[in-house]
Amino acid sequence: MIIRLLLPVLVAVTAIFLLGACAVAPPTDAETMPEELTTVDSPLPVADGGIEVPDIEAGKFNVAFVYVGPIGDGGWNYAHNTGRLYLEENVENVHTVYLESVPEGADGERTIRNLARKGFDAIFTTSFGYMDATELVADEFPDQYFVHISGFKHNDSNFASLFGAMENAKYLAGMAAGSRAAEDGSYRVGYIGPFPIPEIVRLGNALTLGMRRTCPTCEMDVRWIFSWFDPAGEAEAAQSLMDAGATVVVSGADTTIPLQTSAENDLYGIPGNSANGCSAAPDACLGVPYWNWGPAYVSLVEDMMADAFEPQDYYLDSVDGIVGFYGFMENEVPQGSIPSHTIPEIDDVVSQMNDGTFDRFSIFTGPLNDNQGNEVVPADTVLTQSDLEGIDSELGALLGRPGCTICMSWLVEGFVEDAAVPQ
Repeated sequence: MIIRLLLPVLVAVTAIFLLGACAVAPPTDAETMPEELTTVDSPLPVADGGIEVPDIEAGKFNVAFVYVGPIGDGGWNYAHNTGRLYLEENVENVHTVYLESVPEGADGERTIRNLARKGFDAIFTTSFGYMDATELVADEFPDQYFVHISGFKHNDSNFASLFGAMENAKYLAGMAAGSRAAEDGSYRVGYIGPFPIPEIVRLGNALTLGMRRTCPTCEMDVRWIFSWFDPAGEAEAAQSLMDAGATVVVSGADTTIPLQTSAENDLYGIPGNSANGCSAAPDACLGVPYWNWGPAYVSLVEDMMADAFEPQDYYLDSVDGIVGFYGFMENEVPQGSIPSHTIPEIDDVVSQMNDGTFDRFSIFTGPLNDNQGNEVVPADTVLTQSDLEGIDSELGALLGRPGCTICMSWLVEGFVEDAAVPQ
């Protein structure tokens, strides 16, 4: 059984959808993705302006996955679909289907409800904007199971939430990026931030703290693109960062386009979300902070099939295998573009993360200054989960936990001096 989170998960990503962050569309040009990322299962058909719901298979435990974007994005949705395939391959008598590029709002709610009406035993919804719809449909269909990814809601019978500590993997990515930038003599790394929300600020700060561990004088530059999926915008941001002196670009968006742009400039990049990300430009890739959804999916579905499902908030850490940094997990080989002298240090931190002696709270233990030189986290002070998520007292009261006192709305020391979190 998956370890239970004692605190609700990543409430702060609500802001993404207030900004319309995840209204993504399928790629319009297959050449923008690596070949192997465009030859995965064909998308399900669209009929009469709506999303056609597939049939269940009699005699099997039927599980449906709802994706906000295309599985060919090379990132978030691709990683979830990899987890779906892992589930189907590792649990007997399970049949899975997926629906991709499902809009949030009314269309998403209608799709989730139609899957439930069709008779699917479990439905996984994988974007924050599906949270309220999933909760509503779960109440309507109490004999079926529902799991929402990245939210904070659950009920007492058939509805849970799931997420994990991606900041750990970003810290490792920062270590690799800092070492590479020092080796190149640029001492400058670039960060593509999708939206200036606490989650993305936190991941950027973890990245920067990892960078400063291997390169104390390195600087982190940032470009906010206000989108999760924008191949042209991602390429433009990557080029802008390299024009400003960065020799490594780390992307928080969904595609591998920034990595490909780095390769075109004979420089280096770190994509996100999927372990397959380096395939777009292997020689330029330093690694990928990625999600490993499969084992968590297996654990939850096995509990459902055994009538042992516990509907709660699950926030998994490195010890649970939910996140990794490609090249440093079991049976993986570090990318050749990482300076060899840094590999043992990254290996050591990975070991500490895997045995639970170094986690997301270790990353954000003081003293920490912001990028204006102000002490934000005093010595020996550890940020709380509410601090990391930027949950204020009002929202904290609704969730039954304290609000943040050192809310994640600041960029850590190491970001270029004129960088700021847009308000």
